[in-house]
Amino acid sequence: MTFETLIYDVADGVATITLNRPDAANAMSPTMAAELAEVALVCDDDPLVRAVVITGTGKLFCAGGDLGAFASAGDGVKSLIKKMATDLHVGLSRLTRTSAPVIAAVNGTAAGAGFSLCMATDLAVAAQSAVFTMAYTRAGLSPDGSSTFFMPRRIGDRRTRELMLTNRVLSAEEALDWGLVNQVVEDDRVLEQAQLLAKQLASGPTLAYGAVKTLLNGTFEQSLEAQMELESRAIADMAATHDGREGISAFLEKRNPEFTGD
Repeated sequence: MTFETLIYDVADGVATITLNRPDAANAMSPTMAAELAEVALVCDDDPLVRAVVITGTGKLFCAGGDLGAFASAGDGVKSLIKKMATDLHVGLSRLTRTSAPVIAAVNGTAAGAGFSLCMATDLAVAAQSAVFTMAYTRAGLSPDGSSTFFMPRRIGDRRTRELMLTNRVLSAEEALDWGLVNQVVEDDRVLEQAQLLAKQLASGPTLAYGAVKTLLNGTFEQSLEAQMELESRAIADMAATHDGREGISAFLEKRNPEFTGD
């Protein structure tokens, strides 16, 4: 599948989405937002995709929104940004709700929309040289890309406000300490490490991973009793799947399970 601003590849159950505007710091353009929505649909509907990795071409992950496109839009900037944000949000919503775990391989600077994109993934591996900054208010803008939803849930309200109001720049090690990423590795290993993790997950019980994502994404909106009822329904549903039966049998037979994603 060919895109203008993305590279898309599937191998060994892992879909790799590469932001591919290196001459523009992989900035989020209207075209890239639309293509992210399209590729998210492809990932969600392809049974061969059991894990997803998102990374960037070159030395930057994504430097944020394409401010040049915003300036060029003139009086049409509001309509442009509404359309672009809608496309981006559709893509992020679909990736959030797909059963396949989504992993960010942050190969360099993640600013603005790039930081937001990282926050929307299930897991994140960062290069040692990566830096993270929200940057929106520096340009007189407010955050988008799901960051005001996911960031308080990932790291808490106070730290979220600090990042969004002061545009503090975090190193990769600070991002790890704050709980923004899961691992920090050498620059030349970031994609390799993310794909190793993705391959491990791609051989697992995909529907169960999807149930985990659904339960965690809604946990702050539920009461204790409501959340436990959702847990009860989810685990019962998983026990009736092929992988659920296989996992139980393998445990009782003291062997490794062979999951198919069904």
